[in-house]
Amino acid sequence: MRKITRRSFLTAAAACGAAAALSACGGSSSASSAAASSTVASASVAAASNGEKFTVGICQLVQHAALDAATQGFEDALTASFGENVTFDFQNAQGDSATCATIANGFVSSGVALIMANATPALQAAQAATNTIPILGTSVTEYGVALGLDNFSGTVGGNVSGTSDLAPLDQQADMIVEWMPEVKKVGLLYCSAEANSQYQVDEVQKYLEAKGVTATQYAFSDSNDLSSVCQKAADENDALYVPTDNTVAANTGIVDGICRPAKKPVFAGEEGICSGCGVATLSISYYDLGYTTGEMAVKILNGESDISTMPIEYTDVTKKYNKAVCDDLGLTVPEGYVEIEA
Repeated sequence: MRKITRRSFLTAAAACGAAAALSACGGSSSASSAAASSTVASASVAAASNGEKFTVGICQLVQHAALDAATQGFEDALTASFGENVTFDFQNAQGDSATCATIANGFVSSGVALIMANATPALQAAQAATNTIPILGTSVTEYGVALGLDNFSGTVGGNVSGTSDLAPLDQQADMIVEWMPEVKKVGLLYCSAEANSQYQVDEVQKYLEAKGVTATQYAFSDSNDLSSVCQKAADENDALYVPTDNTVAANTGIVDGICRPAKKPVFAGEEGICSGCGVATLSISYYDLGYTTGEMAVKILNGESDISTMPIEYTDVTKKYNKAVCDDLGLTVPEGYVEIEA
């Protein structure tokens, strides 16, 4: 457990172990533990509104720039409202969904006031661990897919809400064609262990094919086979697209080491991946996304909002490009794109 501090690793994407295969979302914890956690959580929320100290649990799937920024934004928003009265129990699952479950169950046992789940496997683990403690997800693309919800209409209900990092996928497809009007074949590279990555490539494939572009999916199971799958995708296509995929985000050097020498542009679903191996992206600010999640947490902890009625929130996207990669590939940047800061 730690008091809030500003961590120094915000801008560096670390090479971490890949995300393990996602387990199916389960139900809640036992009735006795749920009742106990409900009592503790309710007391903590009341304490928050009275200016007393309380603890928020943060489960982050893996360390890389985007998720780090979201966590920092979340912490900053809570600190802006509660100052030293908030303590964060921050835990990194090192890319392992089973570890996410262990962390979430630990938060339930310790009776944290609220859980912030950073990335889809963390959200799934938290949802399976408790149906009483408020859970806010962030860096989650599509909540209906992540939680197996039928007819999802924008509000999860129960004890879950949060923010989405989904950029308009039709515009992602438009971006690729804007940069490469003559493109014929695009490889869609993603980790099969990440449900939201599958959703994104399915949608982008649909939009690209509607434009007459052949789009082929290239799935890898973890970082151990990323290199071989990426090489195959680069060999067989004019360009690659990578969604907001946590495994790629933690291993952009592998993709860059294959695609840049081969002169194969990579288009990315978010800025962190683009800065590591991409040409261009329609990206959100993960710091802003996390900050918005923190503002939601403040409303919940102050008793101003009922999480069961809070819809998933989104943020605006910005067109960005990686100057170093564009220069190496001799690409002309279309109007309206902002250079990613080094």
